[in-house]
Amino acid sequence: MAVAGIIAEYNPLHRGHVHLLEEARRLLGPEAGIICVMSGNCVQRGDFALLGKSARAAAAVRSGADLVLELPVPWVLSSAEGFAAGAVGILRATGAVTHLVFGSEGGDAAPLARCAEALCSDAFPPRLREELKRGDSFPAARQRALRGLVPEEDAAALGRPNDTLGVEYCKALRGGGIQPVAVPRRGAGHDGEAMEDGFASASAIRALLRQGEEETALRLCAPAMAEAYRTEREAGRAPAGIWNCERAVLARLRFLEEGDFAALDPGNEGLYRRFARAAWSAGSLAELLETVKTKRYPLARLRRMVFRAYLGLPPAPPEGPACLRVLAANGRGTTLLAGMRKTAALPVLTKPAAVRRLSEEARRLFALEARADRLCALACPDPSAVPDEWRTGPVILEGEGG
Repeated sequence: MAVAGIIAEYNPLHRGHVHLLEEARRLLGPEAGIICVMSGNCVQRGDFALLGKSARAAAAVRSGADLVLELPVPWVLSSAEGFAAGAVGILRATGAVTHLVFGSEGGDAAPLARCAEALCSDAFPPRLREELKRGDSFPAARQRALRGLVPEEDAAALGRPNDTLGVEYCKALRGGGIQPVAVPRRGAGHDGEAMEDGFASASAIRALLRQGEEETALRLCAPAMAEAYRTEREAGRAPAGIWNCERAVLARLRFLEEGDFAALDPGNEGLYRRFARAAWSAGSLAELLETVKTKRYPLARLRRMVFRAYLGLPPAPPEGPACLRVLAANGRGTTLLAGMRKTAALPVLTKPAAVRRLSEEARRLFALEARADRLCALACPDPSAVPDEWRTGPVILEGEGG
């Protein structure tokens, strides 16, 4: 059976996400399974998700997914390369996924795969080092370095956010049996504030929610997501956001020494010194980021550094995730799970308490996730309404799906 893998955050799940789920089923056939790997309560841009992972995973299943697995927080708060590597590692470890389906501005996986091969070639690193000497941002330097190794029209993919992530997926897929499938993205661009043909990006929807335009925002979401948002808001669990615990974040940063910040700067470029000085004096996160930023460092990278410092999060282990954590499933998803228990390269975790029987590394990663989730509770309107990670099992929707 063909099984599509989809990597997402669903923060929130909108019409474009539903379109991708529908296209995955159309391309692979009505009997195909769909396994999503989804960020938990933290998201890659360096923030907490608007809604908790259980609510988002259940909305994904109600919108077309069959099984949702969690991407552990060390990989969520990594670079695009680390994020892709962790998520692809989970999909590969299922032993079930045959295709990775993702949204793309270009709609063609072939040029993205060519870029991935060039980026992994021996010829690329010296070209990148030369370009970085100009002092531009890493993304700009990387795109220029790629020119000459691939056709100009292929290198242009690194100037488009979804295609850039698609290149990282293709890098992570090298040497494996999963086929990349690029689906043309519909509607507004990634991280764009505009709307097009009734579609809007997740960032545009979040902006509407911040402006108090809740009904407008929820009309742009998948129906299951809109329902989940209203339910979670009424329960005091949404919307979550780092702005709800800004003082706690700043207090944590002021406890850190310069060496602690150095551990968050894998490039050893001295950025940590700027962070240390700003953290000890900044009165807001906005002030901190404004003080630290330069044209060389993307703001998303800086936000992730702040978030990793707040969570006390070590780098993602190079060997990858240590288990497959189930967040939600339907009937077809439980069938997939039954097969995975025989073929998966990693243990499948459905009951949190069962992690105590897994490897030391799996226990360590779960403890990190639990700590992050407890801090996420502080970012919710009513922290007492957030269930404890150790007592939260997957959402099983038996009557839905295959």
